[in-house]
Amino acid sequence: MMKKTKKTLWLLLLLLLPALLRAEVYQWTDQQGRRHYSDRGHEQAKVLNIDSGIAYYEVEKVFDGDTILLSNGQKVRFLGINTPEVAGRNKSAEAGGEQAKAWLKDKLEHKKVFLQGDVEKQDKYQRSLVYVFTENKEHINLELVKRGLAFVNIYPPNLKYVDDLLAAQQKAEQAKLGLWAYRDYAPLAFTALDETNYHGWKRLTGRIRAVKQTAKHGYLQFSDKVSISVEPTSSALFPGLETYVGKQVEVRGWIRRSKDHFFLLVRHPADIVLR
Repeated sequence: MMKKTKKTLWLLLLLLLPALLRAEVYQWTDQQGRRHYSDRGHEQAKVLNIDSGIAYYEVEKVFDGDTILLSNGQKVRFLGINTPEVAGRNKSAEAGGEQAKAWLKDKLEHKKVFLQGDVEKQDKYQRSLVYVFTENKEHINLELVKRGLAFVNIYPPNLKYVDDLLAAQQKAEQAKLGLWAYRDYAPLAFTALDETNYHGWKRLTGRIRAVKQTAKHGYLQFSDKVSISVEPTSSALFPGLETYVGKQVEVRGWIRRSKDHFFLLVRHPADIVLR
């Protein structure tokens, strides 16, 4: 009899599982001692405590287009994307930053979300690295890219939604949505690069002239002074670097300067687009 009761209970819970994300499950016992379960309340019912595997959190504050604060004090950084900076301490506003923040604030502030992680759980600033979903399962990281409010920014080994994000970015770029229509993010020829215009996220174009290998890094050289640096921990994701030689490419990311040399670090093959 006990085995039958347990079997019945698990069957009922499985039937009710689709409702667990959005509703409480109630239990009560009738006068004959029979247990009943429902997603609707009953005057004699109590809420059944079942761990659905998903926890919801309220968004306390939106800092910018890709960083939020939860009501439990947890600071969250969205995985797989980057939005332009908003004005703050020691940083200037970038084109499109306020638009991304405004959209995200309207979408999430003081509303509930659930989070999905990837391989890495935190960044060096102790922020949780996550994909953010609304109660109706809308993937916010993806939505920001679809609307042209964010660029894809891949940090291996966090690759769970890379294909979806890149497909969404390609469509937004082709449609010239949001950031893709901004003059600030138009392609820049490597020959035009100098100390006045290398700051911020860039789309740098040119033909790869040669490959240079050092003990730690591989470099795709536009010239002796401008090159693409391949992140060593991600090198296995790339084809042989020599396959890029002679190709016209657009590389995307942040440019660094060392004296009179400029280099752009890439972590994923999608950062380099063949033209």
